[in-house]
Amino acid sequence: MTDILEKSQARQRLRSLSEALDSGALKQVARILNGGLSPSDIAHLLESSPPRQRALLWNLVDKQLEGEVLQYLGDDIRSYFLSQLNAQELADILEDFESDDLADLLQQLPDTVIQEVLDTMDEQDRQRVEEVLAYPEDTAGGLMNTDTITVRPDISIDVVLRYLRRHRSLPPMTDSLIVVSRRDEFIGMLPITRMLVSNPAATVREVMDTDIEPIPVSLSDTKVATLFERYDLISAPVVDETNKLLGRITIDDVVDVIREDADHSLMSMAGLDEDEDTFAPVMKTTRRRAVWLGINLITAFTASAVIGLFEDTIAKVVALAVLMPIVASMGGIAGSQTLTLVIRGMAVGQISGANVGWLLNREFLSGVLNGLLWAVVVATAAVVWFQDWLIGAIIAAALVINLVAAALVGTVLPLFLKSRNIDPALAGSVILTTVTDVVGFMAFLGLATIFYA
Repeated sequence: MTDILEKSQARQRLRSLSEALDSGALKQVARILNGGLSPSDIAHLLESSPPRQRALLWNLVDKQLEGEVLQYLGDDIRSYFLSQLNAQELADILEDFESDDLADLLQQLPDTVIQEVLDTMDEQDRQRVEEVLAYPEDTAGGLMNTDTITVRPDISIDVVLRYLRRHRSLPPMTDSLIVVSRRDEFIGMLPITRMLVSNPAATVREVMDTDIEPIPVSLSDTKVATLFERYDLISAPVVDETNKLLGRITIDDVVDVIREDADHSLMSMAGLDEDEDTFAPVMKTTRRRAVWLGINLITAFTASAVIGLFEDTIAKVVALAVLMPIVASMGGIAGSQTLTLVIRGMAVGQISGANVGWLLNREFLSGVLNGLLWAVVVATAAVVWFQDWLIGAIIAAALVINLVAAALVGTVLPLFLKSRNIDPALAGSVILTTVTDVVGFMAFLGLATIFYA
């Protein structure tokens, strides 16, 4: 009930802010921004505003809130705001950031600026950030936070409790303490909930959990997210190849990975960046989309060239020009269904060499059955429409051929692209559409040429 009330109040504040903006009451806008909205709400408001209004709102945000707001912004918008700041301003804003969040932000800046910001930090903070920066941002090392609480296995629970009370606060998302040896080698985890109900005289070794597998520092962020999802983790230790503890990954960073992967898959289907700014300027939006439109134009010319091969046949039988888009469209839709399913299966780790054969066979049979079903429907419509049994038989055969080809290509293509380190979500749909268009036109017009010649 409290959450519902808070959300309702937040929506009301956003409405009030919108009304204040429309009326030009900037003092009221600043008061609502800095006194009534959370950093995530401010970030959402910035992302939902056109560029001119966005710049005005950012200038009204309290300097003490800027760092927190930046954490919730998309990369595109965040990079723009960061580029407006000098090294000292950046250092002041990023002062209270956790090492993983700070590393994420710094990676969007030029190397010279990164070094300037690092030079303004104290030795301990700089070492933490540099340790995270040493790893690619799409790996466990790039995700991890070096702010951890570790304990030895031979001390008592009572000693651990007294040690914790010396801290003013625990790092966010601390559900367990990490148990390490004297050489900082990972041994196990000590869940706080278990520690609180254990005998204070018991040792950490007696209470800790040794079934937890640490995450290798080089593991990809997508696989890290899969592990968190599979085992319902809140945090997990990160180790190097010698099992030495380097840091930990928390669920808030994993949620960001899951969201970014989902955005990437969705936007890549249209050839767009997952961080595409909804309210980006006209020229910037035009440039980004022009490249993908150009690629699609090439594929369209390829399909048109295939049609051109059968120009004489189309001139003799006008019905072919009317019906051929049906064959290509049905193949494109069928292929996209398979492609999407396979890409999703690859993303969640469900597809491997052991089950590809079964999947390929299933999609082949599905393509045949769907091809036969819709071949009957389309053929019947074509015969009724044009009073020509032959045209019905030709389009029926072409539909079966194209739907089977679409199913097979939709299954094999993403696996092939992945093996060549090409993003299937980005390139798959364009290649698939080209194949289904070419196969569909070739089958339909080729059969027509044979029988109408």
